[in-house]
Amino acid sequence: MTDLNSILTRFHPISLQEMDGVRLMNRTDTKFMIGRQQLEHLLHCLHRNYQVLEVGGARINRYKTLYFDTPDFLCYRQHHSGKRNRFKVRKREYVESHISFLEYKEKTNKGRTIKSRIKLSEIGDSLNECENAFIDDRTHRHLSYEPKLWNSFGRITLVDTAAGERLTIDTDIAFDMGERRAGIPELVIIEVKRDENSGVSEVLRQLKHQLVRPESMSKYCLGVALLYPEMKSNNFKQKLLKIEKINLAYVA
Repeated sequence: MTDLNSILTRFHPISLQEMDGVRLMNRTDTKFMIGRQQLEHLLHCLHRNYQVLEVGGARINRYKTLYFDTPDFLCYRQHHSGKRNRFKVRKREYVESHISFLEYKEKTNKGRTIKSRIKLSEIGDSLNECENAFIDDRTHRHLSYEPKLWNSFGRITLVDTAAGERLTIDTDIAFDMGERRAGIPELVIIEVKRDENSGVSEVLRQLKHQLVRPESMSKYCLGVALLYPEMKSNNFKQKLLKIEKINLAYVA
């Protein structure tokens, strides 16, 4: 199997500052699930259209995320039941950048994704008064939140500045919470992020050519389904079976 870093040397780099024009905080997201070998083929087709984010010399950047939910998993259950208006609460560390944020991510009933965030000095395993107020201002109600799972992965970020498009490619996905562990090393999750002004998408054209269809599956819901088998997950059954087939998912 080819090293992804060697493939990424074919892409021109882009910095975080240069990428600011394609932040897309109010956008549509389209997700795809493929295997590692499919990713290698896809990257060979994209280097003429996209630049790759480079941070501290790294083109595969590490992320650590701590997801919060209510004691009865409200956020998870909203997604599982197909609720159109739903949200997620997480703290995320961008490892190479040494930057952390508390992030509120909302999916509207019109398919839009709206993300708000505040910078943190570090990731704590609880929400303090200020952090709770930040979330309450967006949900318009007060709920109690507790940490539910850690998620780690490596991310490749590609940007087409001309088309106003950004895509993230997540690999080496793993989850843990306490004694619970799950890893899905062969799964690749691609998320194409666009707004109403974005132009023609080369990655969407390539994925359509490869007969890869969009899949709506969040890493948080995937992690809950793997780490908490007592939680209802029948509505995700087909996606979980596909993930097992692609990635030989395992729980250790």
